[in-house]
Amino acid sequence: MKISEMKNIGVVNEEKLAQVGINTPDELRKLGTEQAFLKIRHLVDDGVCLHLLYGLEGAILDIPKRELSERRKSELRDFFRHLN
Repeated sequence: MKISEMKNIGVVNEEKLAQVGINTPDELRKLGTEQAFLKIRHLVDDGVCLHLLYGLEGAILDIPKRELSERRKSELRDFFRHLN
């Protein structure tokens, strides 16, 4: 399976993940949402938004990002806020 076949991940984000060395769904799952996001932010696109965090988490959990729990969305928002 290609990363772009995962839920919430399109070709553009697949390319960003590849640029930071994440080429398979297993590599993304192993690294985790926050670390994958940080790699993209620091090495490829310092303007990535909160929705990428949601998308990565949904991809790892194999659910649409809109189905993330409110608790997890809150955790991700807190993580994102502390980066700025």
